Parts: sequence; structure tokens; C-alpha cells
Amino acid sequence: MGQPRPVSHRTELVSYPKKLEGIIGLFESLPEEERRGLLIDYAEGAARCQPREGEAFDLEDIRKDEECTDTVGVFLKVDDEERAHFRIALGPQVQTLTKAMTSILCKGLENCTLPEIFDLPADFVPKIVGGQLVRIRSQTVYYILTRIKSICKVYMNRQRAARLTA
Repeated sequence: MGQPRPVSHRTELVSYPKKLEGIIGLFESLPEEERRGLLIDYAEGAARCQPREGEAFDLEDIRKDEECTDTVGVFLKVDDEERAHFRIALGPQVQTLTKAMTSILCKGLENCTLPEIFDLPADFVPKIVGGQLVRIRSQTVYYILTRIKSICKVYMNRQRAARLTA
């Protein structure tokens, strides 16, 4: 885990996963123009987050939501150590900022536990994309994080239900 960071809406300190902390730090160190260039670089790498042929997943969530321009598929695999691995498939009309957040979150949340992901506050998003883009594209910048948290919650609920019926 990274260094604890104060969070304005909470009284406790929050730690981000180490990989995500590194990405946040990189974006925070850049001026606005370079930050946007790096977002474009991450967006161009979104294809590396897609499911690969033959991969099996514990849970798949493929749908087109009202707040997104195209279909998005979120695929979750939980390993024997209870660590999450994500793949995300984006339709051709998905916006650049959504593609960038896909790459950032797939990389930043790789090998995290489900509770770490589910409890992750969204306060880091403006640190990455900048305040102006958050205001302009508020639905877009949080969309993938919301979908990732949603699939983690469904998985945890199914696991809990399975334990209760076993």
C-alpha cells in the first residue's frame, strides 16, 4: 500500500494500492498539458486490457449503460490468494477518457483484494484527470471505477451466499 493520504470527506487516512499510488503521483507531478497527453497515452493502451482468447473469468458483466457511449464488458478473475485481476472490453465508440481510466485502473488495481477495491474512495480521480475534466466529464471519469466496484460487490455477495448455503 502507498503512503496514507488525508481525505476531506473522511476523518481517517486512506492508503491507495501501491501501483495506483504511483500512477496518481505521476499525474500529480505533471502540468495540465502533459497530464492530458499522458491520459491519451493511457487511452491508446486500453486495448491491452481486453480479455485474451481462452481466458476464463469468475464473473463477467457486459452491458451498455446510459452514461456510456458504447458497450463495456468488465471481466473479473479472483486467484487462489483472493486477489483480483481485471480485463475490460470497450466498444468502438467509447470516449478517450473512459479508455484512459480503463488502462489506469486495470494497471493500478491489479492484484488488489476485493475489499481494497470496494473500499477505494474515488477522491483520486481528480488527481489524475484534473479538476476541469472532472467537471466537464463527471460521468465518464468515474464510470469504469463504478463498474469495477460493482462487479467486486456482486462477486463478494455470491461468495458470501455460497458459504451460507454450504
